[in-house]
Amino acid sequence: MALQIHGMGAVVPNGKILQETAARIGCAIGSRTATNARTVTALYRRSGVKQRHSVVLDNADTQESSITIRQPSMLQDPGAETSFFPPAKSDHDRGPTTAQRMAMFERKASQLAISASEKALKDANVEGHEISHLITITCTGFVNPGVDFQIIEACQLPPSCSRTQIGFMGCHGAINGLRVAKSMAEADPRAKILICAFELCTLHQQYGTNPQHMVSNSLFSDGAAAMVVSGSDSENLQDPGVVSVNSTILPGTSDKMSWKIRDHGFEMTLSPEVPTIIENHLRPWMDSWLSEHDLRIPEIKAWGIHPGGPKILGACETSLALPPEQLEISRSTLAEFGNMSSPTVLFILDQFRERQFPFPWVLLAFGPGLSIEAALIV
Repeated sequence: MALQIHGMGAVVPNGKILQETAARIGCAIGSRTATNARTVTALYRRSGVKQRHSVVLDNADTQESSITIRQPSMLQDPGAETSFFPPAKSDHDRGPTTAQRMAMFERKASQLAISASEKALKDANVEGHEISHLITITCTGFVNPGVDFQIIEACQLPPSCSRTQIGFMGCHGAINGLRVAKSMAEADPRAKILICAFELCTLHQQYGTNPQHMVSNSLFSDGAAAMVVSGSDSENLQDPGVVSVNSTILPGTSDKMSWKIRDHGFEMTLSPEVPTIIENHLRPWMDSWLSEHDLRIPEIKAWGIHPGGPKILGACETSLALPPEQLEISRSTLAEFGNMSSPTVLFILDQFRERQFPFPWVLLAFGPGLSIEAALIV
């Protein structure tokens, strides 16, 4: 049975920053020398990101001319001070504590999640009281009673709504959500499910000069995306349907990507070997999975590949022998929104729906492990 997608909603915070300005902030929190500043600036320039959105900018005047940094250094432009991530006071400064970052998550996460959920319900022409199951997805913060409670209250879901939280799965979390929703729909054909993925990645900007942290700082952003799905095919035969979700863990890669809670936020490690590993292993796994559905890679009309960064997109393009236009939406999503972690593939999927791309589609994302998740949509 296919899991039908009836409606979607995707949102970002109001606060926006151009990558050139974000690079100056990256220098302020991660660089004490001109040499390191040049390294940071080059990383941000090569990231494939043009602009990003962040909840830490929501309470400020977000005109680009005002988002600068106050620091007594020739490396920085004078201007308004960034309050949540002030310039490093010393080489040992690590910025806000995890408690401070989680307090911001508690204040801000529900706003994004509720907005995305409301948009998805409206797009699906479904009332909140019709929802029987709620799946929430995040890896950037936790609080309980949580965002699921607030979605139920704000969107007027029934208090009997069955709740499932998918936590700490990383960038492929939304695809895990599709798998869980598909199982729910197969168990109860009457189920109508709201899925909401929301991430506040920018809360975890890291201070210091660790190269892997600098790369993460240059890419990650905030956003939320939601969808209404069910196992019933009686409402709209034109709705996209998820027919299969598949996953694998690549052997010997447990140290190549990680996401760990530390005293000053959540820290990501991302080995420079990851693109090469993906390039070497993705094709045989994808060939095997698609063959189970009598499909070949050239027959997939749209590839929704999570833009973990330009090198990861390039590795997928090479491994799967895809023409550059197949990654156009992934690259444009990275440029306009940055890497929002789990909601990002849903932003791409929403573009597929809006542009009415021919089927079949594949969603593809990577996470700590190194793990791969994919969904086939027809």
